[in-house]
This record gives sequence, C-alpha cells and structure tokens, in this order.
Amino acid sequence: MTVDAPPLHRALGLADVELDAIRDRLGRDPNDLELAMFSVMWSEHCSYKSSRPLLRTLPTTGDDVVAGVGEQAGVIAIGDGLAVAFKIESHNHPSAVEPYQGAATGVGGILRDVFAMGARPIAVLDALRFGDPSDARTRHLVDGVVRGVGGYGNCVGVPTVGGELVFDPSYQGNPLVNVMAIGLLEDGKLTRASADGPGNLVVLYGSATGRDGIGGASVLASATFGTQDPSKRPAVQVGDPFAEKLLIEATLELIAKGLVVSIQDLGAAGVTCAVSETADRAGTGVLVDLDAIPRREPGLEPFEVMISESQERMVAIVEPGRWEAVRAVCQRWDLPVAVIGRVTEEPDIVVLTADGAGALDTDGRPVEAARELARIPARALASEAIVFERESRQPARRRAAPAPGAPLEPVDALPLRGQDPGAVLLALLGSPNLSSRHPVYEQYDSNVQSNTVAAPGRGAAVLRIKGTTKALVAATDGNAPVGAIDPWLGAAWSVAEAARNVSITGARPLGVTNCLNYGDPTRPEAFWQLAEGVRGLGDACRALGVPVTGGNVSLYNEAPGSAIDPTPEIGIVGLLADVATLVGPAFTGDDHAIVLVGEAAAGLAGSEYERLAGAAPEDGPPALDLERERRLQAFIREAIARGLVGSCQDVSGGGLAVAVAEMAIWGGTGARLRLPVGDSPAVALFGESPSRLVVETLPRHAPALELLARHHGLPVETVGTTGGARLMIELTGGRGATGAAEERGGSIADALDVPVADLRHAWEHGLNRALGWDAPWAGAAEGAR
Repeated sequence: MTVDAPPLHRALGLADVELDAIRDRLGRDPNDLELAMFSVMWSEHCSYKSSRPLLRTLPTTGDDVVAGVGEQAGVIAIGDGLAVAFKIESHNHPSAVEPYQGAATGVGGILRDVFAMGARPIAVLDALRFGDPSDARTRHLVDGVVRGVGGYGNCVGVPTVGGELVFDPSYQGNPLVNVMAIGLLEDGKLTRASADGPGNLVVLYGSATGRDGIGGASVLASATFGTQDPSKRPAVQVGDPFAEKLLIEATLELIAKGLVVSIQDLGAAGVTCAVSETADRAGTGVLVDLDAIPRREPGLEPFEVMISESQERMVAIVEPGRWEAVRAVCQRWDLPVAVIGRVTEEPDIVVLTADGAGALDTDGRPVEAARELARIPARALASEAIVFERESRQPARRRAAPAPGAPLEPVDALPLRGQDPGAVLLALLGSPNLSSRHPVYEQYDSNVQSNTVAAPGRGAAVLRIKGTTKALVAATDGNAPVGAIDPWLGAAWSVAEAARNVSITGARPLGVTNCLNYGDPTRPEAFWQLAEGVRGLGDACRALGVPVTGGNVSLYNEAPGSAIDPTPEIGIVGLLADVATLVGPAFTGDDHAIVLVGEAAAGLAGSEYERLAGAAPEDGPPALDLERERRLQAFIREAIARGLVGSCQDVSGGGLAVAVAEMAIWGGTGARLRLPVGDSPAVALFGESPSRLVVETLPRHAPALELLARHHGLPVETVGTTGGARLMIELTGGRGATGAAEERGGSIADALDVPVADLRHAWEHGLNRALGWDAPWAGAAEGAR
C-alpha cells in the first residue's frame, strides 16, 4: 500500500493556516523556492511567531543601552570610549543530534553575532544541561558537547570563562546547550545590520556554501523530534574554527577601515535570512544573484543555496566605490568573497539566475538572460511574519520527577538524613550538580587573550579591560527545578541569582540577555509556562533595574513522552569600576568574622537537598522578595566599595552549609559557626531561600557591616569566625512550627563537624564519579562553577 506524500508546505513544516497567510502576503500561490524561504524564515527559531507578543512586554531601555533587542547582540556603553556587546543563544536540538558539531557551531554562531556588531570577542560562557549522568547516552552527549565547546573556542582564540553544568531527568531526551559570548568595541565602531542605500552591493565573504546545515537551526529548533532519528543528522551544521578566526580579523578590519555600511552573519536560514532581515530593517529590497554565491560542491539546488546554514559566512552591504578595497581585505585573510546582489528601492527579495553564467552585470543590473526564481517582500519574510496568539492554560499541579535513585517520598534510611548533618553536606558536595566542574573546564582554554582575572571555578567570571582600571563580570544562571513548580518564580529567581553573582564581586549589573528554553508552544500548558516565565523575567529586570538587551527563545524542547522543565537561562554582564577592589568567594584568612545577611525561609522544594532526600507532597519553594533582593545587592556593592568585605558568597545550591563549605575549600581554611535555627535544621543548613549572603570581614569591620545592612533594611547577624582545619556549624535556638517538609530535618540537631580536607575530597571527585570518568582530579583547590 502506497502512502501519498504530504503537500510540500507541510513537508517543510508549514501549517495550512501559514500557507494561507503566505498566499495573502504574495497575492498568489508561492513557488517551491519561495515556500522553502518562507519555511525557514517563519520557523519558530527565526520568526518568534509564538513568543513575539510576550517579548514585547520586557523592559529594554536604559541610559547606557547603545543597541538592544532586534540587533544581532546587545551593546551597552561602559565609559572610556568603550562598549560591551553580549548575547546568549541556544543550540539545543543540533547538539542532541550531533553533540560535537552542535556545540561547536553554537559557539561559532554566537561569536559571529558579537563581532558583526564591531566588537572583538573576549569571552564565552557555556550553560549545559543533561539527563541522568549514569546513562550511556548522557555520557556520550556530555563528552561530545564539552569537546565541541572546547575544540571550537580553543582554536578560535576566545577563552571559555564560565557557565553551568546541570543534570536533571527532564533533560534526558532533550539536552540544553546555551552559549553566551561577550565582546568589546570602541565608540564609533558599532555596526548594525541594515541594507541601507539602494545601489549598494551585497557582498558575501567567508566559507563557501554547501549542503551542511540545510534547515539546521531553523528547522531542528522549531519542532519536536525523536532524538534517535538519523534523518536529522544532515541538518546539523559543520564548523571550522580556523575559518572563523580569519572571519573575525577580516570583519573587524573592514569595520575599522570604514569599508562597510553594515554587516550581518549568516546563521539560521542562511542567505535568505541575511538579505531579508537587513533589507526589512532599511525598508529596501535586494536583487540576489544566485549564480554568484560561492559553493563548495556542484549540483546544489536553488533552495539549498538560499537556505543552507553553512558556517563561517558573513554578508556586508558595501558602497560600489569600496568594493575593491573590501575584496583586498578578504583576499589578504584568504577568505572567498563575491558580490552576490544589489540593494534596491523596491522592497522585495528577488532571486535571479542565468543558469550559472551570472544574473547581474558589473553595475548590479539583471543581464538579458536572467530568470526570476523568487520574489518576496522583505517584510513578509521578516517583520511581518505570521504571529500566533497561542492558547494558555495552567497545568494541574505536579511535582518534578525525582533524581535517579531518589525516593518519591522522604525516607530515613538515606545518609542524607538522620543524626549527622556532616554526612548530608558531604553527599551534597559530591553530588553531580554541586561537585567541582574542573574535569569539564580543564578542557577549555580560559586564559587566552590574557584578560581573565577570575576563570571558571569560583562563581562569576572576571575579565580585565586593558588600558583601564575596569573589569567586566559575567554570570549565567537558570533555576529549572523551581521553574517546574512555578515558572514565574523560576524566571525571576534566575535573574536575581545571576545579578547577585555579579554584585557580590563589587560589580554593577549592566544588562540581561536571556535564552528561554521551553516546550511545545502549541500545548496550552507549555505556552502558559513560557508566558509566566517571560512575566517573571520582566518583573525581576524591572525590580533590579537591568534592561533586557536581547537573547533567544528555544521552544519545542521535547522528546517523545517528555518535556524539559521550564529553563530560563539568564546571562548578565556587570562593570567593576576598579579591578583592584574585586572580592572573591574564598576565605582570605583566619580569625575573621563571618556575617550572615538575609534570613532563611521555609520551603525545600526545588532544592538539591530535596533532590537527594526526596520530595514532600505539600512542600513548596521559598518565596522571592524582589525589593529585598534589590536592597541586598545594593548593600553588598556599597560594602565592597567601602572596603568592608574580605570575601562573599551567595546562598544558593545546597544552601548555607554548601556556601560556607565552598568558601572554606577555596580558601584552604576552616570555620566555626553558631547558626540560629528557625523552622528546622534542614531549612537552616540546606534550604536555598534566595537573597542571602555569607560575608567574611575583619572583626573590627563587623559592626559597620551590620549597621550598613540594617540601613538597607536587611536581617544581619555575625555567626562565626574563620580558622582551623574543620568546618563546624553548631545549631542553636528554638525550632518554631514545622510543616510536612521541615519535619524531615527536625531530627538534625547534632553539630556539623567535618574536616575541610574531607569536604574537598568529596567535592573534587563527585563529577568524575557520576560520569564514570577515569582520572579523578586531585589538583589545587578550585571552586565549582
């Protein structure tokens, strides 16, 4: 029995309603090439057809914002004639199919977004999320992705300086690979992607076009698929970091010499995206000479040439009189370069061919033999792409699945509970999500370019700005376990923690870039999660005074039978006025005071303690007070500026006990604390309620530090001193009322007392043990990412 092939538009991923909309835009039926062009430009990845109305609600303006949402990367002025460009994007689906190339080309693509703005890339951060670390496929994905990030970044000469590595069952069928890039540019060098000036030339330079990446990012990131489907493999792009390095240098030289009107990289949807978006921004059109596009293999069909996502390619808009100079620069960098079109007043994208002979003459006009293959208004492909008003419905309440091997209900048999809180702490420090990430980041070159002050291992990355006293501080964060329970809270929490990690160095957060990783937007419950996540993102950014400068929405992160937990990945860049004032998270000496700012709140849901000890049915995550968070961050920046802080660490994964243990491990000295217990010892030690800091200060500064905290309206208490070879936490005070979750920790009354050497051993060996890697790291004390 034969099965009829689906109509072409459905085979290309277009719904019937979208075909009707295309006919409406064109006033006729589209031909096959035009359908292919629409299919990639109207994909979720390129058009934001489900999320665009939500994204319009975000705060995007600020006094120092130079370029924001809608540009290839956000740009913020930082003084001294300089600006910082930064952006985060996903390469989730390609990495699920081919982990090495998916991750490598994710790095390459985000770097091009940054240097296309005129900025030299100075850093990469990678935020990675996988399923069960004991699973063979997860181990394959981790190995390939880590090698891909390192292989591309190391070769291209851009340091990988931070990020995250998270394991959770929700990512078993759909890993997340989010990559953030940061660059520096001088005032006057900002370049935008706009095809201004009818008569100007459209110049393509970089690698030749091939069949790799046909519909790669645009198609793979716009539909749910089975991860084992071999038919998806040809759609993954193939990267060449050495060609990317040449592309960086050639692009920055073209911009520095003033030879280009604008530049856009070729990523998702290839030539189609580059010419339609640049033309749409300028209100112009482009004549595309299909024959002039350099190809690496013969026999490519017109649609393949137009939508190929071959890597390391850029489009520049060039005045005719500067063409020879542009060609000379590209040839000097050994890059193929060709004029592939001309900007027109008529706002259409017109694809022409003369059967290989060249469709445009030297003046950019169609030759007599030229045939028109496609004609589409640029705005129909870009700004006027279809937008869906999706149905939104809150799902029935559910609890996240436990980690592999964890019980559905809390049980007393686990060493994580009972009489010895030290055993709990050792288990947490050795767990896959809290142990040292050194086995991963040792594969990355984090010091190339010699700007790195604080590399992977101790919270936020710090990069000096040569020729100034300033430094950039960058962090990523995404709280999916909380987002699975409350997507608004998960997104707001992610913003708060990323900003807090920047603030505790003394830096002022400048702006937010976001990668919103969610499920199938055609499911009302999944769209509700996205809508709530965007609302939380906006509320937190407004409360903390940081604008959203751009980012990426990655939907359809689902495999058959499962969807990821809502994962709003947040990247923040901050500015430190004087790098000499930088504060780190490691204890700096003995006999110093330890001050706790903020207070624990009830709730263990979404915590690493819950992941190991089990979930209580009626438990929920702690609340987040955004106004208190704003005051907390203002306080710590002021305290650092006044010279009151020796070291500082925020309370996050694993709670207060893990925060203090990390400070001890990294500083090579112990500590003794007397910790007042509120609702329960488990909450006090291992709860992850936000807006809390552990601050080390000289004893003579402790009163001033406490006074400053109270001035900001914050709870504060000196709880201990540094020194010795052990971490000791004595629990004091009454317990108050307990609920279903808190009672689990009610029996933990003994003091926590563990040698720092034991803490370090558990923390150093945890990741290797979880992934089955052979050689455990036994190097000097470094911090978990």
